[in-house]
Amino acid sequence: MSKATKRPSLVMPTVAEDKAITAAAKADPDAQPLTPKQLQAMVPLKAVRGRPKSESKKLLVSVRYSPEVVAYFKSTGEGWQSRMDGVLQQYVARHSRKA
Repeated sequence: MSKATKRPSLVMPTVAEDKAITAAAKADPDAQPLTPKQLQAMVPLKAVRGRPKSESKKLLVSVRYSPEVVAYFKSTGEGWQSRMDGVLQQYVARHSRKA
């Protein structure tokens, strides 16, 4: 059985102490309150985290390529899968015009 650690009790400031804290914070030029315009422009952190959403979503598929093809593209370094996609897009563009 683990021993529970005792947390220090939280003591809320009195109304007078709260007013003094607020006045001191407002007097600090480096800690001015946000304007209504700034508050309205704020965006939840969840909305800006991660990779930007792509306009053209890619499909996840399972494909088997010959070892030589995969070895060649991997040897071109980081981003080899995107380069492979680019080559396939060029192929589709060239061949779809003829049809």
